[in-house]
Amino acid sequence: MIKIENLTKKFGSQIILNNLNLNIQDGQKVLIMGQNGAGKSTLMKAILGELICDSGSILIDNINPIIDRKNALRYLSFVPQTPPPLKLSVAQLCEYSISSTQTDLNNIINYLKELDLSYEKEHKKPFYKLSGGMKQKVLIALALARDSKTILFDEPTANLDPQAREKFINILKSKFQSHTLIFISHRVSEVQGIVNRVIEMDLGNIIKDSEV
Repeated sequence: MIKIENLTKKFGSQIILNNLNLNIQDGQKVLIMGQNGAGKSTLMKAILGELICDSGSILIDNINPIIDRKNALRYLSFVPQTPPPLKLSVAQLCEYSISSTQTDLNNIINYLKELDLSYEKEHKKPFYKLSGGMKQKVLIALALARDSKTILFDEPTANLDPQAREKFINILKSKFQSHTLIFISHRVSEVQGIVNRVIEMDLGNIIKDSEV
C-alpha cells in the first residue's frame, strides 16, 4: 500500500504538489492524468524517493522512501518516460539489474522476446546507441522481470510502435493481474482495459478520483 498525506512540494514560489492526499491499495491499477505541469512526474519522483518534499509524508508498506529507500523500493519497479543515457552494454545493464535485484536473466530475455527484441542479437550494444523503442523495451523487460509487487510507468509506450504497444499491454493483462500498477499516460485508450481507477491532477491538486 502507498499512503501519501499532506504532501507539498514547491520550486521557488511555484507549488508543484499542493497538500496532496492519496492512498493506493495493493492490487489497484491506477492511471494518473493531467496536463504538463500538473504534478504527475513530481509525485512519482517523490514516491520513488528521488525528491524530498517540503512537507507531508509518503509510506510504501509503512516504510518511508526518503529514510529507508532501499527497503521501501525493494518490491517496486519503475519504467521512466525518458531512458537514461547509459554507456553500459545491454548485457552489462542486465547484469547490474540481476546483481541488485536478484532478477533472473532468463526472465529478462523472455520479456524482451515477447516485445520482439532479441537479447542474443543486441546484448553487446551500448544501451545509449539503441533506438528509442529498443531502449524502452529493455527498460520494460527489466522492470517486469523483477516481478515487483508494485510497478510505476511514466508514459511507458511513448517510444513504442503500435505493435509493441499492443504486446506490452497484453503482457500486463495476462501476467500482472494481481500487481499494483500505476501509470502516467496520455494514451488513455491503451490502458482502459487494465486500470480500475483514474486520478486527474491539475496544478498540484487531485481534481478527480474515480473507479472505472
